[in-house]
Amino acid sequence: MDNKKKILVIEDEATLQKALNDILSQEGYDVLSALDGVSGLDLALKENPDLILLDIILPKLDGFEVLKKLKEENSQIPIIILTNLSDINDIQKALDLGATTYLVKADFHLDDVLKKIKETLGM
Repeated sequence: MDNKKKILVIEDEATLQKALNDILSQEGYDVLSALDGVSGLDLALKENPDLILLDIILPKLDGFEVLKKLKEENSQIPIIILTNLSDINDIQKALDLGATTYLVKADFHLDDVLKKIKETLGM
């Protein structure tokens, strides 16, 4: 039996979220998604995905807070940040809070995201 990896996409930009969901599903991942930090955090704690794609600028609860709360829960879920924030201080803050890696939206293609996911999941 094939054990599908579960990926949670927490992204408030609906078009990008749909594009990520589509490409991840095509790649054979089980995809969950949330449009804000609160529901994203709830899903993360309930579903315990294999990996999280997380935006920083989110309604209700920003990505930094989501990272902080997951860390408080001792979550070991690898988290890839996808954001428009390219400031080195933001990048450092996200990494300090436990993000595995950081991609700036302006600098990546969906293929780059897939590559990062596979690297992170050790596939």
